[in-house]
Amino acid sequence: MISKLLIAACLVLPVAAMAADEKKPTPQQQKMGACNKEAGEKKLAGDERKKFMSTCLKADHAAAAGEKKMTAQQQKMSTCSKEAGEKKLAGDDRKKFMSTCLKG
Repeated sequence: MISKLLIAACLVLPVAAMAADEKKPTPQQQKMGACNKEAGEKKLAGDERKKFMSTCLKADHAAAAGEKKMTAQQQKMSTCSKEAGEKKLAGDDRKKFMSTCLKG
C-alpha cells in the first residue's frame, strides 16, 4: 500500500511542478503582452500593428536582455552581410565576398 502511494507521489509531483511553471509567463510572453497592450492603446490595426509589434519586440528584446552595442567585428560582419544580401550573392560567391569584405 505504501509503495503504491509512493509511486503515485513520484508520478504526480513532477507533473504538478510543470503545471506551476506554466503559469508564469516567459520573458518573451511578457514582452509580447506589453507590446500588444501598447499597440491596443495606440489603436493600431492591420499592417501598422504588425510593423509596430515587430519593432517593439525587437527593441524590448535588446533592452530586456541588457545587450551591449555590437563589437567592431560584429558591425563589420553585419555590414558585409547586408551588402552581400543587396548584391543577391549566394553559395561560394557569398563566402568569397564575405571573406574579402571582412579582411578589408
